[in-house]
Amino acid sequence: MQPTSLKLDHQIDETDRLRSQIYRLFARCLASAPDARLLEILGGLNGDDSELGTALGEMAMAACQTELHDAQDEYHDLFIGVGRGELLPYGSYYLTGFLNEKPLARLRNDMADLGIERNPDVHEPEDHAGALMEMMAGLIEGEFNAPLSHQEQHRFFEKHLNSWLPHFFGDLEKARKAVLYRPLGRAGRLFMDIENAAFAM
Repeated sequence: MQPTSLKLDHQIDETDRLRSQIYRLFARCLASAPDARLLEILGGLNGDDSELGTALGEMAMAACQTELHDAQDEYHDLFIGVGRGELLPYGSYYLTGFLNEKPLARLRNDMADLGIERNPDVHEPEDHAGALMEMMAGLIEGEFNAPLSHQEQHRFFEKHLNSWLPHFFGDLEKARKAVLYRPLGRAGRLFMDIENAAFAM
């Protein structure tokens, strides 16, 4: 699922641009099954000696060693399945144990206030992990209106992402059927920690 945006051209600093790119990478990995282009992008990631850099390096290695049909099967097994996948990547489920509950209603209210419109071509609820990552990137870059201040970003992050995504990424890191997505889970968990620390400064 991807929200619609106004595609406005706002200037943001390099740190925020990097943050938005990382959010978009996670969004693309989680929103739908990988295609050849995504595997190519993942395979070209460069890690470093940091924990996040190491996880990204592991993701690159896994992408280079994974055939496309295996990556697509893995995505299906993890997030779709027959009946349901191993994980349910929705905020309402993680916060209440059920889909389409109050966390989704609160998100929709905040989306309306921020000028974020649901993409009518997508049928997933808006509290899907991939959609929230895409929204966060758009809020940083000012796709829906002017870029949000860090205080406003923190409010949205805390309410709709940090309230459950660290648990989701931790579950993804340990998921029985995760191979390509295991280092993504680790990288996501670490990135949430980095965002938390940055917002706390």
